[in-house]
Amino acid sequence: MDLSLTTRPEGGRTVVEVGGEIDVYTAPKLRETIVSLVDAGQYDLVIDLERVEFLDSTGLGVLVGGLKRVRTHDGSLSLVCTQERLLKIFRITGLTKVFEIHPDVASAI
Repeated sequence: MDLSLTTRPEGGRTVVEVGGEIDVYTAPKLRETIVSLVDAGQYDLVIDLERVEFLDSTGLGVLVGGLKRVRTHDGSLSLVCTQERLLKIFRITGLTKVFEIHPDVASAI
C-alpha cells in the first residue's frame, strides 16, 4: 500500500490529507511534506488521518517530530481522526495528551 498526500489551505491553516499506510517505508514522504510546509512558512497544520489504514511507530515519530517543528515557530499541529484502531494507538502511547485530536477538519480549524 502506498501513501497519498494532498495539501490545501483552509481557514488560515494548512490541511494535509493522508491516505493509505504510514509505516517505515512511507513515513519519510509525510516527513518531507511537513518539513517543506514549515520551511515555506506554514506553521499551523491539520493532519487529516481519516483515510489512513495503518500507522506504525515510525509514523507516530513523524507526527511528533512535525509537532516539535511547528512549535519552534509558535505554530500548531492538530490531528483529525475518528478511527478507533488509530485512536487506540494514540491512547496507549499517551499521545492523546500531546496532540489535539478532532472528529473532523471543521472542528480542527
